[in-house]
Formats: sequence, structure tokens, C-alpha cells
Amino acid sequence: MAVTFEDFKFNRQILNAIADAGYTEATPIQQKAIPPIMNGQDVMGIAQTGTGKTAAYVLPIIMKLKYAQGDHARALIISPTRELAMQIEENVKTFAANTDLRVVVLYGGLGPKTQIEQINKGVDIIVATPGRFMDIYLAGHIVTKTLQVLVLDEADKMMDMGFMPQINRILEVVPVKRQNLLFSATMSDKIHELSNNFLEFPTIIEVTPQATPAQTVNQQLFYVPNVKTKINLLKKLLEKEGDIKKLMIFCKTRTAAEDVYKFLLRKFGEKEVKVLHANKGQNTRINAINAFKNDEVKILVATDVASRGIDVSDVSHVINFDVPVVIEDYVHRIGRTGRAYQSGEAITFCNPAEEYYIRKIEKLTRQTIPVTDIPADVFIETTPYEEKQDQAKEIDMQKRRDDPEFKGAFHEKKTLNQRKKFDAVKEKRSPDPRSGRFTKSKSTRKKR
Repeated sequence: MAVTFEDFKFNRQILNAIADAGYTEATPIQQKAIPPIMNGQDVMGIAQTGTGKTAAYVLPIIMKLKYAQGDHARALIISPTRELAMQIEENVKTFAANTDLRVVVLYGGLGPKTQIEQINKGVDIIVATPGRFMDIYLAGHIVTKTLQVLVLDEADKMMDMGFMPQINRILEVVPVKRQNLLFSATMSDKIHELSNNFLEFPTIIEVTPQATPAQTVNQQLFYVPNVKTKINLLKKLLEKEGDIKKLMIFCKTRTAAEDVYKFLLRKFGEKEVKVLHANKGQNTRINAINAFKNDEVKILVATDVASRGIDVSDVSHVINFDVPVVIEDYVHRIGRTGRAYQSGEAITFCNPAEEYYIRKIEKLTRQTIPVTDIPADVFIETTPYEEKQDQAKEIDMQKRRDDPEFKGAFHEKKTLNQRKKFDAVKEKRSPDPRSGRFTKSKSTRKKR
């Protein structure tokens, strides 16, 4: 039987806000997490993006705080990226619409002046990235002694991004007596370690086996030899206009994202496509996300900075132009589609140097990604020499990572060339009968 939000002990203001937002049934993570959080327990939730986990902790926090009180924050939510922080703030505002609770979002990329002014006006809930929170705290504008709830969202991404020192500093400055909530898409050793430091006798909730892509996502894998062929295949897939309603394309680097964006810009123009990566200014990034959310553009090209925290419910397709090197990011990337029980398509392009990561992704997700042949009318380009060399170096590095004794094809080639040179020199010399050393032969000396 479906569990509705009426089944929880929420007050009428919250229930009305949930209804106004168009939600009726609670998702599995919400069903399992809301009761223990409402009960004041520490909770560790393992849930992929798109499962409704933000509401799973935001709703009980709003219920606990009820109304504006005092000047200082009573709840602190830490997130790894600005995009996710803004998304959480939006959720808080949606569900607290019928209350007078005050929420402030803190992130880098903009000057802190406006954010400090908002805090000074009085705040109940702070949503922040770790670095900006510590900056404003150390400048003396945040009082932490009133905090009752601390949430670490997307904790695995925070570990990947190297935020552990900031997290430890935050844990040092918040009250010892508080409720702790930790959410992560994967359960790594680092997350275990963090949970041991952070949580007290937590209720552990795992709604899907860890790092499993949503079952509503149909996955496809294309083995593609090089970048030019990837572009040709992308072009072919985009010609099927009817299939793709809303598309996110993920690239490994900013340069790759810019190249794909420029190609699409020539094909579709600015009205159809936007790009999102760390080199872009904060306002440009916000505008790109909003344009994509509001259906003003159909395609968003992004690096992994955007693979979390963009809650767009109707993304029909995700294309991994490059296979992610941080394999957990695969789950987050394809989690942009198939959200809120809708179906979605996740397509991955894989060159020879990326096959190593595909094997690791399949091991992590405990799934084999179905392989599709490149359509016959897609032109397969010859791999340029430089790209072939880069792929060979990458494959060498992967083998060395798995086997430190491995010397690599480049090493063998070098050794062979050195031996050939040595033999060539040796042929022109003859050993001295007394010393046994090689000296230049008479014929060589005469020529000189």
C-alpha cells in the first residue's frame, strides 16, 4: 500500500506545502528516513540521487524547528557543490512556504558581503558548501552554539573533492549535543570512517543496493575508437529528434565540454544548448541551470561539477561523452535521468583507454552495461597518431596501477631502441685483445 505524507506526523502547514508542490506518495527513502529523523535519531542514508532524499531530511527539520526563533541558525546542511546547495535551499523554501522560517545559502564564487548581511538579519537554517561556511564562521559572522541538527549531504562527493579537513573543522566548532544526518550515494571505506567519527548509534537506511543505477534507467554502451567518431555518433543520435526531449551530455574535462558545446552551438545555436563547468562564472552557471530547468534550452553540456545537485525531473537522456575516471560519478551522472519513477536513457561512449573504467563501473554497480553497435551510417574516423599515443600511455598507466611491476609498452620500446643502438655501435668496434674493451676498428679510423 502506498505511503502518503498524511501518514507522517507533519503539521498542516507542511502538508499543505507538500500538496502545493505536487507530491502525494512518499518515496522509499522518505518512508524509511522520516520516522527516525522525526524521532531525533542519528541517521545514515545510502541513496542515489533522484530518490527524494533531500525532502527526507528537510521535512523533519522544518517540523522540528516549526517557526522563526532568535537570530542564530538551528540547522546546518553541508553540501559539496554550489549547485546542490542552491537546490537544497530551493527545497527548504518550497516546504517551509507556509512558515516564517528563514534560510540562507552560502557558497563561493561570489563575494561574501550579501551572504553575511542575510545571516545578520537572522537565520534558522543555513545551507552551505564547506569552504564558504568556514570562511564566514572564522570571520565571526556565524554563531554555532544554537545548532540542533547537522546534515552532511552527498558525503562521498565531499570526500572525493578533498573536503575532509574542512568537515573535521566544522565538527570541531558545532555543539557536541546535536542530531546528525549523513547521506551518501555510495558506502566506501572513507564514508565508514566519517560515520564512525560523526554519528552516534545511527539508524542505517539503504533503499537500493549501494551505487546501483535507478532501475528506471535504460543503459547503453558504444565502443568508439576516438573523439571525432564520438562527435559523429553524437550527431547521429541527435538526429532522432523525437526521442530526445531533454539531454545532459557529460564530459571528463572543461576542454572537452567546451569542444562539444562549440560543435552543438554550430548545429543548434544558443537557444538550444548551454554549457556548465567550473571555469564559468557563478552567474553564468546559475543562468545555464535555470534555462535548462525551465525548458528554455534542450541540451546541457557539463563536467562532473554538475552531475549532482541538479534536480530536473524530466531529463529524458544522459550521454556520457567520456567515461568518468571517478567511477562513482557514473551513478550520479546517469541518476540525472529516470528520476521520480520516470524512465530515462543513459548512453556511454567508450574509447579503448576508457574500457578499464567501464569494467570497474560494472563491478561497482554489479551490472553489465549492454553494448550497442555503432550504426552503419556513422563514419568511423581513423585515430590520429597523437590520440593513439595518449590512449596507449593511459592504458600503460592503468596496467601499472593494477601491477606495480609492469614496465609498460613504452618502456619496452625504449629498451629495445637502446639495445639496437648499442648493437649498431658494437658492430663498428672490435674488442682489444689485451683489455677486452671495445675500441674503434681500423676501418672506422681510416675513414675518419
